[in-house]
Amino acid sequence: MRVTFPHMGNLYIPLKAMLNYLEVDVVVPPPSSKKTLNLGVKHGPEFACMPLKLNLGNFIEAREMGADTIIMAGGCGPCRFGYYAQIEHAILKDIGCDMQLIVLEPPEKNISELIVKMKKITGSRSWWQVIQAIRFGYQKALAVDEMEKTAFQVRPREAKPGATDRAFSEALTLIDNAASQVELAEARKKADTIMAGVARKHGAPVVRIAVIGEIYTLLEPFSNHRLERHLGLLGVEVDRSIYLSEWVNDHLLFGLVKNLRSSKDACASASPYLCHFVGGHGQETVGSAVNYALAGYDGIIQVYPFTCMPEIVAQSILPGVGSDYDIPILTLIMDEHTGEAGLQTRLEAFIDLLARRKETREAVNR
Repeated sequence: MRVTFPHMGNLYIPLKAMLNYLEVDVVVPPPSSKKTLNLGVKHGPEFACMPLKLNLGNFIEAREMGADTIIMAGGCGPCRFGYYAQIEHAILKDIGCDMQLIVLEPPEKNISELIVKMKKITGSRSWWQVIQAIRFGYQKALAVDEMEKTAFQVRPREAKPGATDRAFSEALTLIDNAASQVELAEARKKADTIMAGVARKHGAPVVRIAVIGEIYTLLEPFSNHRLERHLGLLGVEVDRSIYLSEWVNDHLLFGLVKNLRSSKDACASASPYLCHFVGGHGQETVGSAVNYALAGYDGIIQVYPFTCMPEIVAQSILPGVGSDYDIPILTLIMDEHTGEAGLQTRLEAFIDLLARRKETREAVNR
């Protein structure tokens, strides 16, 4: 069995680590690219959202590299993502890429449901080994998220353009190559040192923007045209409403890891604008906008794939949040036709607006 999975940002690092720990043969597809998207557009339904098309392209490219089994997350609720694994599997079969499919649904009551699915992949490995593999993968997810947060803070202040990207890439490689708990601990120390070594400008004006929205489009840089990097290079300190380790802790580990941000807090903050689940991360998007406004951020960007129903619901509510909390909110909708140059222009205009508002506010408060 040669196992593959779809890309979603740096998810491949903890997932590959977990499977390698269990001695499972892993095929990591090439990073999502124009070729990946073209494959998905060619074989996928026209009105499916971009995540389905990119997933499909990832699987086709992995099949060409010898993968024969797909691991994919499932879902529930109004969001169509819950059907994607089955739809993609049927499409792959139709085009001659018949692969075994294993769907890891978020367990509703306890973690044993997830472990049973893992046993299907790991065969004769003991429960203890499976749990240790999940733990190792999760620690890598935490390490990757820490590096991303540091990059968000450093990039708008870097003295030499591109220095943060180089340091971040080097740090990720160290974490990715760590093959044991001991090696990972050492890699995290070295990665911290590398990120801390990026020379910074002092006193440079920085605008703070929160990026909220649909999880795949938030985490996969190809799907959002490397939005966070663009913002950083334009002098913006970014925070994201969800990180991979937070999602895993909320949905797969039942909050076992303490002192991490939880989607429950965001959902609670969505009231009275949106008091119930609408699928995907629609409710979290609204609540996160409220939380970031209260935290003093200068602006908010919502990003989601074209036709994403939960985020369309959230988008219709966000103008009210922006008005009530006096914070500008920009919505960006991504699909295969979205152009990077147009995105850059919209970001520059939005940041200019935020910078002027900030200057005016600071002048009044002096």
